[in-house]
Amino acid sequence: MSKPGIFRTKSIFKIQHEIAGGSSAPGVSLKRHLGATSLVLFGIGVLIGAGIFSLTGMAAGLYAGPGIVISFAISAVACALAGLCYAEFASMVPAAGSVYTYAYTTLGEFFAWIIGWDLVLEYAAGAATVATSWSAYLLKFCADIAHPFPAQWAASPFDVVTLASGEHAHAIFNFPAAFIVVAMSVVLVKGIRESSMLNAVLVALKLFVIFAFIGLGWKYMVPANHQPFIPSNTGEFGHFGWSGVFRGSAVIFFAYIGFDAVSTAAQEAKNPRRDMPIAILGSLFVCTVLYCVFAYVLTGLANYKEFSGLSGLAPVAVAISHTPYKFFTILVEVAILAGFSSVIMILLLGQSRVFYAMSQDGLLPAMFSELHPKFRTPWKSNILFAVFVGLFAGLVPGHVIGEMTSIGTLLAFVIVCISVIVLRRTMPDAPRAFRVPLVPWVPIAGALSCLAIMASLPIETWIRLVVWLVIGCLLYFSYSRWNSHLHRNP
Repeated sequence: MSKPGIFRTKSIFKIQHEIAGGSSAPGVSLKRHLGATSLVLFGIGVLIGAGIFSLTGMAAGLYAGPGIVISFAISAVACALAGLCYAEFASMVPAAGSVYTYAYTTLGEFFAWIIGWDLVLEYAAGAATVATSWSAYLLKFCADIAHPFPAQWAASPFDVVTLASGEHAHAIFNFPAAFIVVAMSVVLVKGIRESSMLNAVLVALKLFVIFAFIGLGWKYMVPANHQPFIPSNTGEFGHFGWSGVFRGSAVIFFAYIGFDAVSTAAQEAKNPRRDMPIAILGSLFVCTVLYCVFAYVLTGLANYKEFSGLSGLAPVAVAISHTPYKFFTILVEVAILAGFSSVIMILLLGQSRVFYAMSQDGLLPAMFSELHPKFRTPWKSNILFAVFVGLFAGLVPGHVIGEMTSIGTLLAFVIVCISVIVLRRTMPDAPRAFRVPLVPWVPIAGALSCLAIMASLPIETWIRLVVWLVIGCLLYFSYSRWNSHLHRNP
C-alpha cells in the first residue's frame, strides 16, 4: 500500500504492469527496437563528446600532469559503482523514467519529483550547453576550411564577438546551437530506430578519429614526457601530486556525464532485463579504456606543461604538432561535431522519456506522455524541448550553466545508490535479473565517491543547485502533488 502524503511510493508491480502495456492503448506504447549493441552505442554516443579532446589536456596541464590517466580511472570507479546500482534497477524496473522511477518505488513521490526536476538540469541544460560548444567548434571548422561563418549569428546576445573587420560587437543569436537542437529533435520525433541508426554512424566516425589519433601518435611519444608520472605538488592543494590527481578526476568527470541516459531508453529495449546492465557497464568500460589510452598518448606526445592554460582544441593541436600529421586537427574537429551531435540527441531523448514517465504519473500535464500514432514517440515533448532548449542555447551563454550539469548528474548517482539499499531492505525477494554485489558496501562507496567529487565543485554551483531545487519544490506543492495519480487514486 502506498504511503500517505508526499512520501507515498509507487508499487514496483504496478510499474511493471504499466510497462507491459496495462496502462496504454494497444499499439501506442513506446516501440521496442533497441538491442544490446544499439544500447551500448547509445552509451558510447553520449559519453564521448569533446571532453576527451579538451578537458584531458587542460586537466593535465593544470592539475595532474601525466597522472591524468589515473584521474580518468578514479572517475570511472565512481561511475562504475553508481553504474552497478543503475544496472540493478534497470533490470528490475525497465521504465523510461530511469532514476525518477527508481526513487518513486523507494524514497517516495517527493524525492522522485526532486530527482526528476534534477534530471531537467542534467539533460535539458546539458543539451543546451553542448549545443553552444557545437556552435563554437563549427565556427572554428568553417574558418579552417576558409568558409567563415558570421560571428554575430554564432553566439549569445550577451556575448561580445570579433567581426571579420576586427571590430567588436554584441552577437545577435546563436543560430548553429539552436539549429543542432532542432535537427536532433526532428530525428527523435521520427522514431527510436532512426535515432539509433544516426547515433551508430556518429559513434563510428568519432571512434575512427580517436583510434587514428592513438595509432598514429603512439610511435611519436617521448618517454621522458611521462617522467614523473605524478609531478610533485606545488604546495597548493589540487595542483599536482595526488591531490592534483583527485582534482583532475573532478574536472574530467564531465567526460563521463550521460551514461545514465541509457537507462531512460529501457522501455524501448527488446530485452531490457538482460541488455540494460550490459549497455550501462559495457559503455562505461569501453569509454574508460579509450579515455585512459588517449590521455596516455596525449601526455606522451607533448610535455604536460605545454597544456597549461590551453582550452578547446588547443591541447590536441599541441600534441599533433609533435607529429608529421598536422592535418589531423581538421579530423578532430569533425569528430567533435559528430560527438556533440550524438550527445545532444541522447540527452534530449533522456529528457523526453523522463517527462513521459512523470506525465504518466500525473506529476506533469498529460501532453508529455502523448505518443505519436505512427512514430510512437512522445512527439509533443520533443517539440517543446526543441523550442525551449533551442532558444536557451541561442540566447544564453554556455558557460552560465555548464557546471550545473555535473552537480545534477552526481546528485542523481547518489540517489540511485541510496535507493538500491532501501529497496533491498523493503523488497528483498523482488526478482532481480542483475544484482549489485556486496550490498550495502558497494552502494555506500558509490554514494560517498560521488559526494566527494561534488564537494570539489565551486560553492557557486551548489548555490545554483539549491535555487533550482527550490523552484522545483514550488512547482511540486502548487501543481504536481495535487494532480498525482496516487493522490487522486490512493
